[in-house]
Amino acid sequence: MYRFIITVVAVILTGLLLPVQVCAAPRLQNTGEKVIIVIDPGHGGENQGTIENNHEEKLMTLTTALAMYEELSLYDNVEVYMTRTEDVDLSLKERAEFALSVDADFLFSVHYNASLNHELFGAEVWVPLEAPYNGYGFQFGYEFLSDMREKGLLVRGVKTRRGNDGLDYYGILRESVEREIPAVIIEHCHVDEARDAYYCDSDEKLREFGRADAEAVAKYFGLKSSALNVDYSDYQLAEATADSPVRMTQIDDTEPDLCLLDFLEADYENGTLSLAVSAADYDSPLLYYSYSTDGGRTYSVREAWPDTDTLTGIYPDTFTLNLDIQPGTAPEVTVRAYNQYDLYTESNRYVSPQVFPSQPKEGEGSPGQNSEDDNNTSLEIVPVGAGGSAVKGDTKDGKGVSFLVFLELSLAFAVFLLILVIVSQCAVRRSRRKKRLQRRKEAGNTRNQKR
Repeated sequence: MYRFIITVVAVILTGLLLPVQVCAAPRLQNTGEKVIIVIDPGHGGENQGTIENNHEEKLMTLTTALAMYEELSLYDNVEVYMTRTEDVDLSLKERAEFALSVDADFLFSVHYNASLNHELFGAEVWVPLEAPYNGYGFQFGYEFLSDMREKGLLVRGVKTRRGNDGLDYYGILRESVEREIPAVIIEHCHVDEARDAYYCDSDEKLREFGRADAEAVAKYFGLKSSALNVDYSDYQLAEATADSPVRMTQIDDTEPDLCLLDFLEADYENGTLSLAVSAADYDSPLLYYSYSTDGGRTYSVREAWPDTDTLTGIYPDTFTLNLDIQPGTAPEVTVRAYNQYDLYTESNRYVSPQVFPSQPKEGEGSPGQNSEDDNNTSLEIVPVGAGGSAVKGDTKDGKGVSFLVFLELSLAFAVFLLILVIVSQCAVRRSRRKKRLQRRKEAGNTRNQKR
């Protein structure tokens, strides 16, 4: 019952605190008839960027940026520049200064990603903290990431990050905003994670990213191209405001608010276990989950939280986790729910009330069957008590003692002890009273004797 109440509260609060949809709206940024775009291939020269998985980010970004440049050059009324076209060193300040020198309407910084533990995957866009640049970045990021989702990548969201000085953490955003130039950082995918590595393992795929970047830019600015026979002049963007930062981009520095496990069913014969995972974060959407079957000693690789949408903040608060259990083990399951900023909350622990048996040998009865004559014995579903955690108990005949039965037995034992204590106290008081009466009688006899 308590889990149901918590889940209902989570759903209500999630609905109140997170937007349920992103409406189409006009673009915030007004650029006039001609648009000036600066493409910034990240890193270069001595600054290699990530070199995980036999990649060299500085070369990857240059390949993607050149394809982006070629594609955008096909649009009408556009001037396109690049901060570098060769493998050279360039400071972040120099990149922003170059954008200022050409009176750029926008700077797009092209990057690829990697994570410390090689467990993150997906595409994301980093935008400035400050309005209106935050809103400009969100409207572009929404289009770019929508294209990445169609491509098959996980969308990690349009996000911000604050440095210790209270300004933007990322230097290219900080330097650009200081010069009043809108800017974003495009992180296409994680080169060090197998699910993302597929998308960037050839130069042609890197060029495909560049062309996708160009299309997102064209949609953002409402460009048209007679050469490509496309017209985005009436294209509507995601709703945002120039007066304050978009809520979906705001930093979430707290863990998800709750994560709960509940037992659904166990098939001991076939070695499968189903659990309900319920979680909620009232500040940002849930993005990943991972699970442990050995009591938290080791965890699986991260998986995408099912049907989550980081662009709108909508995600299901409950899903079914189906696990294959190794024969001869009694799993102890915990789940971690991760939010958009990779912070996690760990669930309660589900402890299997019995060992999942090994597969029967040919000719032997299936586990849980009493005899060959009893072929209609149904698989028992072991219920889970409050908190979703089963308690180990008597496993005679393959039937585990449920948490409710355990509570009843504990209560009965406690009542028995209480009765035993009361009876014992009564016996002690009766004995004391008898002794007092005996002493009084002896004292009376002494007084009545002749002196």
